[in-house]
This record gives sequence, structure tokens and C-alpha cells, in this order.
Amino acid sequence: MSSITQSYSRSTSTLTNTCENLPPRTMARVAREVRDLIKKAPEGTRLIVDPETGLPHSLGEINAEIEGPVGTPYASRYFQLKLVIPGDFPNFPPRGFFLTKIYHPNVDMSSGAICVNTLKRDWNSDVSLGHVLNVIRCLMIVPFPESSLNDEAGKLFMESYDEYARRAKLMAKVHGRPTSCVADKLSHPSSAKSSKENEIGYDIKVSRSNKKSASTSSSSAVLKQSNSADRNCDGNTVSATLTKKVNSKTGEKKSKKKSLRRL
Repeated sequence: MSSITQSYSRSTSTLTNTCENLPPRTMARVAREVRDLIKKAPEGTRLIVDPETGLPHSLGEINAEIEGPVGTPYASRYFQLKLVIPGDFPNFPPRGFFLTKIYHPNVDMSSGAICVNTLKRDWNSDVSLGHVLNVIRCLMIVPFPESSLNDEAGKLFMESYDEYARRAKLMAKVHGRPTSCVADKLSHPSSAKSSKENEIGYDIKVSRSNKKSASTSSSSAVLKQSNSADRNCDGNTVSATLTKKVNSKTGEKKSKKKSLRRL
């Protein structure tokens, strides 16, 4: 836990240290939750991290990506958002903003601000950042037009869902990403996991044991391939090849003995 907080206390040119105003207790809480999100994020959500460090750019602003839920106008598109952590977190909730433009009753069109009860009156200090991401994803499935920030979208949702869905889908196609921005990291989970664990401060011995197990598995895979190749070959051919090798070695030994006798 200490290594992940220390990495943010150093001023670097690649990281935005907007978390410098966060008190140590808040940083420790956020760092713990970031570690949990890296290990396992809620379904349909991904934490956006720095490609070099494997960590978020800042503990003060947590960036994430949500895959549009199936059966909604946002399906097959990816939307980025951020959670801004206040200095008095977790006593007070973070503020949520969509970075990707989205047509939704509970999202302000100009600022991307998200209105959801979990981040307001229903907030309590036990709510995790992972739960917040899950609630926002559920909000994309079931909007609450009664507390809308986009009055037009809220009115359409209540009066003509088809028209609302048409506009939301059109905007999703224009602004939403067709592919995940973290797809490349997800295609190599073992290497990404080992680098993240080392940054967060896991025991180095774990990574070494993982490397040993990986090398053992790779060697066993090679053995399996060789065994399968031997099985595919004709038994007579294999035995003949081995006999040739033995005879060649025996002939080399005999020739050496003869040369020694001549001397």
C-alpha cells in the first residue's frame, strides 16, 4: 500500500499530481480502492491507467471506461468518465463526469456532470468507487428522468422512448468509441497483472514464482508438442533415427580408439 501512495508523492513530468491536496488518510483509502479496481473492476467497466506505470494518472481524478450495456441505445460503444475525489472523501462523495458526450436524462450535455442519488443524498462512507461505477452503468440502463440534468432527454424518455433512443443512439455512434481504449492491455492480462502488482507493492517473490510457473508451463508445452509430434511420426522412423544417432556416436568412438593405437 505504501508504494502506490509514494509513487504519487513524487513529482514527475508524466503524471498529473492533482492529488497533492488530498490528506494522507484520503490518499490511503483511494489507493486501496484503486488496487481493488485494478484487480477486479465491476462488470462492463475498466479503470484507465497510465501505460508506463500501470496506475491511474492521479489519485485525485479516477478515469474509467464503461461499455454501453446491451439492450440500450449505448450498446456496442465505449464511454469514458472520471470521478473527482474531494479532500474530505469518503465523508463526502466524489463528483462524476462523463468525458464522452452522451445523450442521457441524468447527464449534463455541456459539462458531462452525472446526477445520481448515490453521489448525493444516498452517499455514505462505506460506498466504494467500484460500486459508484456500477451504479453509473446501471443508470445507463434505467435513467431517472425525475432528477434530470438534460430536460429534453428526460421529457423524450417519458413521452416517446423511441425518439429518445434514436437520438441517444445517434450521439453514441458519433462520440462513443467503437473499441475499448484498454483493449490492448486486456489482451495480455498476465504481463499487465504482474507489472501492476509490482507497482502496488505486492511481494516480489510472488512475481518470481509466477515467472517460474510461466517458464514451467512453457517448457511443458514444448514437451507436449514434441510428444505429440513423436506420436504423429511412424514408430519405425523414430527408432531408425535413434539407431542412426547411436551408431554414429559409436563409430566416432571407434575411430578415436584406432587413431590412439596408431600413435
